[in-house]
Amino acid sequence: MIRLGIAIASENALPSAFVVLRGLEKSIKLAHEYGYDGVELALKDPDEITHEELGSILRKNSMEVSAISSGQVFAARGLMFTDSDSGKRAELEKAFHGFIDLASEFGGLVNIGRVRGFIGDKPREEAEKLFLDMANKLCDYAEKRGVTMILEPVNRYEIDYINSVDEGTELVRKVGRKNFTMMPDVFHMNIEDDHIGESLIRNAENVRYVHLADSNRHAPGDGHMDFDDIFSALGKIGYDGWCTVECLPYPDPDTAAQRAVKFLRARYI
Repeated sequence: MIRLGIAIASENALPSAFVVLRGLEKSIKLAHEYGYDGVELALKDPDEITHEELGSILRKNSMEVSAISSGQVFAARGLMFTDSDSGKRAELEKAFHGFIDLASEFGGLVNIGRVRGFIGDKPREEAEKLFLDMANKLCDYAEKRGVTMILEPVNRYEIDYINSVDEGTELVRKVGRKNFTMMPDVFHMNIEDDHIGESLIRNAENVRYVHLADSNRHAPGDGHMDFDDIFSALGKIGYDGWCTVECLPYPDPDTAAQRAVKFLRARYI
């Protein structure tokens, strides 16, 4: 059965962080009250919350962690897989070790979104080699802890490397690890993929986690995204993982969170 999550972050997350609710303890409580099954934690540092504190808050609110997301490691700390600087690569690897340790207790999934980095002025082959080197090191660490790394294709206006789900599948095959797969985001797919439903079906073997937002990146139901097509495709591939709302907090965080859960629960989940 599909479970419904929502993206949250700490109070001090950058204004640009792609989350709906802020303040970890408060947000977990609200997510439970609004009718979500779990929360995706958008962290810039694994030390933002201890394992003990997180476990206590989750138990108190009967909630789960759907995944640990890493976009703020890129946005707030400027770290990325395709950086050739050895010091920054070591800092990135250390941060991801912390995320993986957290995910080993909570959720078992760690996202790789924009933190994969740019191609920029490098030859594509060089950027990809840097990415693959870091991905394999992290998969080694994650495999011993029962954690899966999930790559998120992101549209061309935010990053220049791995934009469509087809490109994501190609990279998953190059990494070639059992604990490295993909998390399609329908907002990005609406820009980059030929047809959202058909792409989900075509790439079914790598659909491990799904982000939801409407065409305008507002709450599902506030735009013209064809959610009938999306959930029909998910049904056809037998998807039973997390669908997590990652939308702009418009007109305000609480309204967006409540609109999303009301729309999705009434029709699909």
